[in-house]
Amino acid sequence: MSKPLTDHEKRKQISVRGIAGLGDVAEIKKSFNRHLHFTLVKDRNVATPRDYYFALAHTVRDHLVGRWIRTQQYYYEKDPKRIHYLSLEFYMGRTLQNTMINLGLQNACDEAIYQLGLDLEELEDIEEDAGLGNGGLGRLAACFLDSMASLGLAAYGYGIRYEFGIFNQKITNGWQVEEADDWLRYGNPWEKARPEYMLPVHFYGRVEHTNEGPKWVDTQVVLAMPYDTPVPGYKNNTVNTMRLWSAKAPNDFNLQEFNVGDYIQAVLDRNLAENISRVLYPNDNFFEGKELRLKQEYFVVAATLQDIMRRFKSSKFGCRDPVRTSFEAFPEKVAIQLNDTHPALAIPELMRNLLDIEQLDWEKAWEITTKTCAYTNHTVLPEALERWPIYMFEKLLPRHLQIIYEINQRHLDRVAALYPGDSDRLRRMSLIEEGNPKRINMAHLCVVGSHAVNGVARIHSDIVKTTVKLLDFVNDEMFIRDVAKVKQVYIYVVVFLKVLKGIFCVVLHCLLQAAPGYHMAKMIIKLFTSVGEVVNHDPVVGDRLKVIFLENYRVSLAEKVIPAADLSEQISTAGTEASGTGNMKFMLNGALTIGTMDGANVEMAEEAGEEHLFIFGMRVEDVEAMDKAGYNASEYYERLPELKQVIDQISAGFFSPKEPELFKDIVNMLMNHDRFKVFADYEAYISCQEKVNELYRVKWTRKVIRNIAASGKFSSDRTIAEYAREIWGVEPSDVKIPPPNEPRE
Repeated sequence: MSKPLTDHEKRKQISVRGIAGLGDVAEIKKSFNRHLHFTLVKDRNVATPRDYYFALAHTVRDHLVGRWIRTQQYYYEKDPKRIHYLSLEFYMGRTLQNTMINLGLQNACDEAIYQLGLDLEELEDIEEDAGLGNGGLGRLAACFLDSMASLGLAAYGYGIRYEFGIFNQKITNGWQVEEADDWLRYGNPWEKARPEYMLPVHFYGRVEHTNEGPKWVDTQVVLAMPYDTPVPGYKNNTVNTMRLWSAKAPNDFNLQEFNVGDYIQAVLDRNLAENISRVLYPNDNFFEGKELRLKQEYFVVAATLQDIMRRFKSSKFGCRDPVRTSFEAFPEKVAIQLNDTHPALAIPELMRNLLDIEQLDWEKAWEITTKTCAYTNHTVLPEALERWPIYMFEKLLPRHLQIIYEINQRHLDRVAALYPGDSDRLRRMSLIEEGNPKRINMAHLCVVGSHAVNGVARIHSDIVKTTVKLLDFVNDEMFIRDVAKVKQVYIYVVVFLKVLKGIFCVVLHCLLQAAPGYHMAKMIIKLFTSVGEVVNHDPVVGDRLKVIFLENYRVSLAEKVIPAADLSEQISTAGTEASGTGNMKFMLNGALTIGTMDGANVEMAEEAGEEHLFIFGMRVEDVEAMDKAGYNASEYYERLPELKQVIDQISAGFFSPKEPELFKDIVNMLMNHDRFKVFADYEAYISCQEKVNELYRVKWTRKVIRNIAASGKFSSDRTIAEYAREIWGVEPSDVKIPPPNEPRE
């Protein structure tokens, strides 16, 4: 007599018969074992959990390859306009689960792994996050690649294959400690090296003026080695490509030293070239004018543009003229999207290619460049804006400096013609900022050299709201209970700050990683953890409140935290938020927002209705008025007893009794040098938290449903569809590429 099936086994059986298909499961098991043996050279006696993850990753990747090749064949045959998304960061996170979902394989893989005596979730957790980004800018780029594939756009992501990504954050005795993010330590099963497409990138040298025009000579060459990663669309058989460049020294790098006998030093010096792709700069909203960073920016741009022009010339359209490729139609077939100013050098580099190599005249080259390039701005914060010193360009990119000077002169001539005698306007709009040293304003370069400029927080267009039907159920008690149950699947993360009866109580869901050099950010993290020590051990507070610092925040952790959150804190001073996309993700996953009218909060309030968010504090016009009148932190400190108590406790060492002056820099900043005017919003924030507390007892889930229903606008699919139509001049495709096992039309 057979043993009765457990509930888990019944669920698995239903999954196999109703969804996965027995054939799929058998094939996955067979492929899994084949990769374990022949790819990893292991058997079940010696295999580790990581081996099992790699075997599964290779199995899933097998299902991608045919679709990947067929997609590229389809693009060659149809010759659509191709979108090239240039970004110094792609915060991709983990690939396995996303790929299984997009290919419709998750249930079959789950069942196959279960039958093999393994656990799918445990294998998924072994995958390293591809931490090739810091935050919003990189995560936006990753989401956009997914959406471009899901919408059937012929798109490519271009960036750098950093050997070390964003650092791993450890908290030791309350302090942040950084560890190297050696994400490639065990290899990457998703990428494919393409040494046959390795390209030279030039640095340094000088410009020589010849009868044929300027020539950039005596340069130092670094090779750009491409690694391709497949980006699958959602159940449409489209698989696009993210191409990341890795820096390699040429074989003759510094061979002059070898020729005098120092072969060892010549080989060691290869690291100087290969350092370009060694490490990701650990911030995306602070400008550091380091030569290595400028090298990274030009490296990705130079390699990418060579790749784009090669593909254009080898396309059906580019091959029509056997004598000379016509670049007249280049903007009709090529779109280049600049993700912030980091790839801004694409503008002078495209000009250099068209002028010096393709021998076009300036007017035609400039027309092609501006029609091809578009720019997404992420921030107006002055510390984030890239302003590169002229002397660095003279040394590193002398030809590009000449081109930028010419772009600026022609730009200022047009401005002067429109506004005669307005010298102040010329100064403000110049690409070159006077000073010691003179600097190039990269945001101005992007604006002048692009045909379209947009910000992340708002793209102007209508949204079709009829596709969101959740509002029909806002008063349905059963649906309300179902929504509440979904939230209970995850840990509850309650976010608010309050002072209760003289005890400084902070409940923080803190998603903070301080860049290694940021003293103040590290001190704030230490304050958070020190407050936690006091609150979490307070006998009166007990278990009612807890300070939780989530260590090493990254994409895979966000995938757990964001669905768990009830309240999302978005409390930047109005007008200072870089852009904001995390708040959209919280909204989409059912967290209500407490925040200022800043960044994407403004649009979220428009979509959901301000009454369904917890909005507090100054608006932009209030901040501007305060800037003119002057901000005095002491006024709020003296007037608000709770605020005074908080600052006094921090200042007196209540949270650092062994080091009473530990947080004096934080207090000094808040009292004397706070350009964000935190105290000015404090009273409104505390009052708004009272509303949060009151609502949480009664009608919370109804507001959650309204917020989810209003969040459709913030889908990256919707955003990319608008980019496609309004910026790139293409339509999203509803054509489904046939799978590899079906004949093509």
